[in-house]
Amino acid sequence: MTGKKAWSGRFTEPTHPLVERFNASLSVDKRLYRSDIKGSIAHVKMLARQKIILNKESTAIVRGLKEVEREITCGAFGFHDRDEDIHMAVERRLTEIIGAVAGKLHTARSRNDQVATDFRMYVKEATLEITGLIRNLQQVFYKQAKKHIDTLSPSYTHLQPAQPIRLAHWFLAYYEMFDRDVSRFLDSYKRTDVMPLGSAALAGTNFPIDREWVASQLGFSAVSRNSLDAVADRDFAVEFLFCCSMTATHLSRLAEELVIFTSSEFSAMELPDAFCTGSSIMPQKKNPDVPELIRGKTGRFNGHLISLLTLLKGLPLAYNKDMQEDKEPLFDAHDQLVSILTLSADMLGALRVDKERLAKRSEQGFMTAVDVADRLVMLSVPFRSAHEIVGRLVRHCEDRGITFTDLTDAELKGMDPKLARIGVGDLTPESSADGKKSVGGTSRQSISARIKEMEKEMKKW
Repeated sequence: MTGKKAWSGRFTEPTHPLVERFNASLSVDKRLYRSDIKGSIAHVKMLARQKIILNKESTAIVRGLKEVEREITCGAFGFHDRDEDIHMAVERRLTEIIGAVAGKLHTARSRNDQVATDFRMYVKEATLEITGLIRNLQQVFYKQAKKHIDTLSPSYTHLQPAQPIRLAHWFLAYYEMFDRDVSRFLDSYKRTDVMPLGSAALAGTNFPIDREWVASQLGFSAVSRNSLDAVADRDFAVEFLFCCSMTATHLSRLAEELVIFTSSEFSAMELPDAFCTGSSIMPQKKNPDVPELIRGKTGRFNGHLISLLTLLKGLPLAYNKDMQEDKEPLFDAHDQLVSILTLSADMLGALRVDKERLAKRSEQGFMTAVDVADRLVMLSVPFRSAHEIVGRLVRHCEDRGITFTDLTDAELKGMDPKLARIGVGDLTPESSADGKKSVGGTSRQSISARIKEMEKEMKKW
C-alpha cells in the first residue's frame, strides 16, 4: 500500500497536487487516532473470532496498531503529505511495520462506517467530558448560593429594578440553567451511543461478522439497524453542536451580567485581577476581557451549528464527500466549550460581591411595590385596582423625592384609606424576599429547601 492510494487500481493517472491538498482531512481528523485504532483493534479481533482471518494475522495487526498508537502519542509518527486522512495514515504505517498482512485489516468494512464509528466514539467522550465540567460549574453556583443566602440584592426586568431577592436566588438560577444543559447532553448521548461499524460502504457486508461483539468491545450500547442510514447519519453531531450552542448561550448570558454588575456604574461585584486585562493607553482600566470573550465566542458556536445543518440539508443518501466538513466545527466547539467552562468555574469561584452596596440598592427603586399591591389584594381589593393605586403612590413619592418609608398616614389615607392599614413603611427588602415562600421563590425558606434538594442530587452525580 505504501506510496499508492487505496483506490489506485481504478485510475490511470495520479491525483493532481492541488486535489491532494484539497481532498485531505488529515490536519483535522488526526485527533481521532485513538478512536480509530481502538475501533480497528476490536474489528480485527472480531475477524479472527469469526474465522474470517487467521489468529496469527489478527495478532500481528493488533501488535502493529499498538505500535502505531505509541508512535503518534509520543510524537514519533511521520505523517506524509499523501496520507488523505488519519485512517489511511494509520493503515499506511501499519503496512510499513508488519507488511502486506496489514491489508487484511480493512476486510468487511469501509472508511464510511469506520469514520462514522470513530466520530461517534469521539463525541461520546467529549459529551462526558463536557457534562463533567458543567457539573463542576454547578457546584460553584451551589457554593456561592450557600455563601450568599443572606445577601439581599435587587433583581431586574428590562434591566430596571424589579423586586428584592436574596443573591443566592440569582446563583441558583444559573444552576438550573446548566442542569438543563447536562440533561440535554446526556439525552443526546443515548442517540450517539449506536455503533455503525459493520455497515461497510452503505449496504452491509458479505462476511459473517459479529457486530454486537464489536459494539461490546467499544462500549456501544446498540448497533445501527440500517446500513444506508448508519453511514449517512450525522444527527448526533448536530445534536452535540446544538447542546454546545445552548450551553454557550447560557454562559454568554452569565458573562453579560458579570460585565454589567462589575461595571463602575453598578459596582456590585468585582472580578479577580487574574481574569481581567488592562488598557494599552489608559492606566486606570480593568477590563472584563474573559466574560467579553465568552460572550463573543457564542456566535462561533451558533455558526458551527448552522454550518453543519446547512451541509446536511441537501445531501442524498448515503455518504458524500461533503461530510468530511463535519468534524472541524465540532472539534472547535468542543475545544472552546471545555476552555470556557473551565474558566467560568474558576472565575465564578473567585468572584467578589459587595454585599453592602447590593443591600442598599435593594432598598431603592420602590421594589416593594408589588408587596404593597399584594397586601391590598389581601384586603379584598382586585389586583388591577391595587396595581393602579400603588402606581399612583409611586408617582406621588417620585414627584416629592421621597420613599415609602417617608409617607405619612395622612398621605396614605388621601391616596386610599386601605393603604394606611397595611404597613407600607414597614416593608423591607428582606420581608419582601421572604414573603415569596412558594416553591422556587426567593424566600430564605424556599432557597434553603432547594439547596437541600441539590445536595441530594449532587451525591448522585
